[in-house]
Amino acid sequence: MNKVVGTAVSRKDGRAKVMGTATYAAEHQIPGLVHGYLVTSSIANGQIKSIDISAAKKASGVIAVFTHENAPKMFMPTNDFMTSKIYEARLPLSDDKIHYAGQIIGLVVADTFERARDAAHLVKVEYATQKPLVEVTKASFKEPPPQFGEELKFEKGNFAAGLASATTKLTATYKTSTEMHAPMEPHATIAHWQDANSLTIYEPSQWVLGSQRTYADLFGLPSERVRVVTPFLGGAFGSKAFPWPHGILCAAAARQVQRPLKVVLSRRQMTANAGHRSETEQTIRLGATADGSLTAIAHEVKSYTSPVDVFTEPCTGITPVMYTAPNLQLKQELAVLNIGTPTFMRGPGENPGLWAMESAMDELAWMLKIDPVELRLKNETKEHQRQGKPFSAKHFADCLRVGAEQFDWKDRPKQPRSLTRDGKLVGWGMAASTFPGLRTKASVKVRLLPDGTAHLLTAGNDMGTGAYTVVAVTAAEALGLPVEQVRVELGDSLLPDGGLAGGSQMTASLVPAVMSACQQVLKTANAKTAQEAFATLRQSKRAAFEAIASSAPGDEAKKWAFQSWGAHFCEVSVDEEIGRLRVTRWVSVMDIGRVINSKTAASQVRGGVIMGIGQALMEECHLDPNIGYPVVYDLATYHFPAHADTPRIEVAFVGEPDLNFNPGGARGVGEIGITGVSAAIANAVYHATGKRIRDLPITPDKLI
Repeated sequence: MNKVVGTAVSRKDGRAKVMGTATYAAEHQIPGLVHGYLVTSSIANGQIKSIDISAAKKASGVIAVFTHENAPKMFMPTNDFMTSKIYEARLPLSDDKIHYAGQIIGLVVADTFERARDAAHLVKVEYATQKPLVEVTKASFKEPPPQFGEELKFEKGNFAAGLASATTKLTATYKTSTEMHAPMEPHATIAHWQDANSLTIYEPSQWVLGSQRTYADLFGLPSERVRVVTPFLGGAFGSKAFPWPHGILCAAAARQVQRPLKVVLSRRQMTANAGHRSETEQTIRLGATADGSLTAIAHEVKSYTSPVDVFTEPCTGITPVMYTAPNLQLKQELAVLNIGTPTFMRGPGENPGLWAMESAMDELAWMLKIDPVELRLKNETKEHQRQGKPFSAKHFADCLRVGAEQFDWKDRPKQPRSLTRDGKLVGWGMAASTFPGLRTKASVKVRLLPDGTAHLLTAGNDMGTGAYTVVAVTAAEALGLPVEQVRVELGDSLLPDGGLAGGSQMTASLVPAVMSACQQVLKTANAKTAQEAFATLRQSKRAAFEAIASSAPGDEAKKWAFQSWGAHFCEVSVDEEIGRLRVTRWVSVMDIGRVINSKTAASQVRGGVIMGIGQALMEECHLDPNIGYPVVYDLATYHFPAHADTPRIEVAFVGEPDLNFNPGGARGVGEIGITGVSAAIANAVYHATGKRIRDLPITPDKLI
């Protein structure tokens, strides 16, 4: 048997990325390409009184200038997520209203990028300005609408009675800052109309078939008349799942000028126009008996959205799945601010939610004088307390025990400020992690060719997570071939629908479809192995054997709740004199079902941990209270971890294939790595210093 699944296989796309042959959205070469540059508002709230484009139109090389006064034609899509979805429920240039700083108010098209940019600065705008609301402390909150069909409010039992019966009680408020999307690849779109009714879009999309349907809706076309091409993404993390206003406007303007058009966001524009994670304020209330049994949990959350769409950071989603309590109370509130729309960002809800919950559990452990690992083991829930269903293939306890053993947790000093090294305080902390097991329908085509290779094709794509390799590894084992003889093509809407590269579901969706397609192609070839099929091909002189197969969720969710689990253990050093905090050691243990490729899976966990270190120590975005603009404007002013900020990260996997979830037994791994990271660091800081930090990021001023 050709055992490939679970081994460490190097990336199929690695050489192309290292050699520069991987083509990203802005790099496609289209004859006759022209360039667009956005004009954006310099105020955060008000109305355009006048907009003078005369100087811009006369500038050298300018082809067209679009504003709300001559906006190109487009239609409002269904905007219901599964059919067609845009990030803002307001079409670009649809009126003269300004809702947030940096809002797109125009587009200049010219024969070169430089000429388009220079002409954009010649557009003169006069505003009727109103004072913007950009500070959460001055906002009013109300109950948000349901998200994905689920109310963001839930109660079980009687929280007040459960809290009253507790011998130990904790109430604490935890805050997170606004975090910006800053992928290596900026947002960019090339729109190419072959004729008035045939459109090709090159842009970084996490869901090419979803974008295809959305652009079709936007321009009144059948879906088959729109092609979306995304072979590679340079990072997305939730910010590239649906079209943003700049992409919509690019496509509309390209149709008007009858030229292929490229629009690339500057880093400054990305801070306002490419989404972010809303800041949150979370209050956790816990009640427990003397032996550590939880009697009541309350989780209340405040976050914000924009005037042009509704997005709630769903932090309370983690609460019913983490720790059992007879009395639960969940509540979310939402404010509307003059800020661009927040959106999905790696571990949306789960990440900030676990920051609060895992910090609170650590505080409770210290109050009870119970080991934090033991407190979690004691209160592990066996069922999803909101759905009332047992978890499938849950190995959370193994994550805690294996992580504690690998980290030598038993040697942890039991008092804060009791461990030093080289004149610095040293602390150990831990936190749990979790993320739901999600999957969707996915289809894959497989072709066996006479040259002895297999060709796998699907519109599912790879945003750096390793999908090229996962598909190749799965097919290699199913067909009995070396991985080197498997070629994978992804990210084109002409290919079978591979689903959404988001919600950590690409692997879980594609793997069973690949398995099924490989089985089907061998059946088509009347062969037991690929080698038999190749021999038949050569004899028959056929071009290929091919098959298409799909896999989709069935009724399993009626019986089981699907969730992945993990535990993080970390060591920090703190120099209190200068407030310098370093993460010096890290162990993560994950239960994600079957691990398809141990190398890329571990890489995903490490990437999540590094991103979590950024959230914990440095990532934040303040807004100018007068003009509403983010004060960060590029990769130098928005701080995130470099190699020097990152320790060696040890990753281990436990558990078994989750065959109740899908035929491949694999759950996702893209997001679970970040969940719990910030809490583990803050808990280690408390152990080192005796200071409980409840407000992220943990900057030097909070440690001195």
